[in-house]
Amino acid sequence: MQAVPQTLGRRERNKQEKLDRITAAARELFTQYGVDEVTTQQVAEKADVGSGTLFLYAKTKAELLLLVHNVKYAEALNSGVAAAEQEEAVLDGIMAIIRPIIKCNRVQIENGRTYLKEIVFGDPTEPHHAEALALTIRTEAAIAEVLGRDEQLTARDPGKIARVISAIMFVSMSSSANSGLTDEQVGDEIRDQINAVLATRS
Repeated sequence: MQAVPQTLGRRERNKQEKLDRITAAARELFTQYGVDEVTTQQVAEKADVGSGTLFLYAKTKAELLLLVHNVKYAEALNSGVAAAEQEEAVLDGIMAIIRPIIKCNRVQIENGRTYLKEIVFGDPTEPHHAEALALTIRTEAAIAEVLGRDEQLTARDPGKIARVISAIMFVSMSSSANSGLTDEQVGDEIRDQINAVLATRS
């Protein structure tokens, strides 16, 4: 739950508190039952807000899922970026960023797959979708920064390589063929693919 700064006015504090309740309620229900089995009305009731109020914060169930997962994704990304700073090898640094994202995305695997699908195919004008896209851009920028430690990779355009790595991560996490794998196994698969990309010399 996000801390509410004391400098906010009463109206802003009330809005933030409602947002926190909605986020917590949606997270709990989605984790317990899966996003497909939960209605927006159930989330509103658990958060103790009206359906109209819920609509102000998230217009659809997909937006609610984005709201919930964006918070988790941001936390995982921050953790991964900090861990990457402690790694010397480029591949180890990239995986330090990616592994916390894998873990947070697979707490409830079907929810995680739906989240990734919404990022790719959802409405980019919706605020929570826009935030999710911004997180993917931050992820690619963090990966590009690690790639920039290697002069050969720098010459090959780290930004483009980071986008390829991001695509590998998305496909591996959302693939139904990988749903039975452990987080570690998915990470190892992603690592092998990234290693193949990095080993390619132009």
